[in-house]
Amino acid sequence: MRRLIALVTGLMIAGAPIVRADAPAAGSGAVPALPAEAGPEEALDKKIAVWRFDALGIDPELVQRLEALFRAELGRLDKQPLIARRDLERLAGAELAACTGEERCLAAIGKKANVAIVVTGTVATIGDNYVLDVKAVETASGKLLQRTQSDPLRGSPDDLIESVRVAAYKLLAPDQLHGAIQIQSDLIGASVELDGKALGKTPLGGGGVVKNQPLGAHKLHVAMAGYAPFDDDVDVHFQKVSPVIVRLLPSTVVLGTGKTLVVTRKPFYTRTWFLVGVGVVAVGLGVVIGARNSGPSVCTITANGNTCTP
Repeated sequence: MRRLIALVTGLMIAGAPIVRADAPAAGSGAVPALPAEAGPEEALDKKIAVWRFDALGIDPELVQRLEALFRAELGRLDKQPLIARRDLERLAGAELAACTGEERCLAAIGKKANVAIVVTGTVATIGDNYVLDVKAVETASGKLLQRTQSDPLRGSPDDLIESVRVAAYKLLAPDQLHGAIQIQSDLIGASVELDGKALGKTPLGGGGVVKNQPLGAHKLHVAMAGYAPFDDDVDVHFQKVSPVIVRLLPSTVVLGTGKTLVVTRKPFYTRTWFLVGVGVVAVGLGVVIGARNSGPSVCTITANGNTCTP
């Protein structure tokens, strides 16, 4: 947990948005409404305020730092400077200080701050996982403009921080939510397809980098005559390049002779040499026995009778 807090703090310092000194003051003027059928990205032309993120079963200090990281990321997207959290709480006053994300009180805060949209969120724990829930409410109508919820995260610092950054884009700039794939091969002239769409032949232009790919898994197919095709699933991450090195193997190469030899081992007593040997031994024993039985007998005549020996 301490490592995660320290990592978030470092990213906050590196990516803190710059607030212009000539920014219009909050709390004055009519609240502009978004045009009908307005998309999420059109909100970036309007003034936006970020109400606090609530902690549900998680360290409040960590949630505050994740909120600051979200503000920094949203500050890069918004074309107008964000109101500081301290100023927003002052404008909201004591009567709205307990607002926990209901549309009505968020719209009331937006009117006091003279902004078009109010964004808030929660970070909750489910077992060992984190879930980030962020939503944007239009001040003029008090209606929910956009809402996004992350998949359960296992508490990895990189995953949680990336989820916060992705939430800012998914909420108000979904068209800018993409990454890239870099495809490199040791062959020239191989056909490359991504998600069934032809990209050209290797080497691809731009160093093989395919930009503006939606986040998630993509199917890569590389083929060339005389070579076994290459198929792989490539994961694309937010504002990152996923490298893939393709090595095609010749399809005509056969390892070994290609033949399958079946060897049947027979018992030794079925072998020819064993049978012949047994036959010879049997004949020899028969000759010896027969010779002994066919020889002359010697008889001795005594007073007690006759005794014969072979």
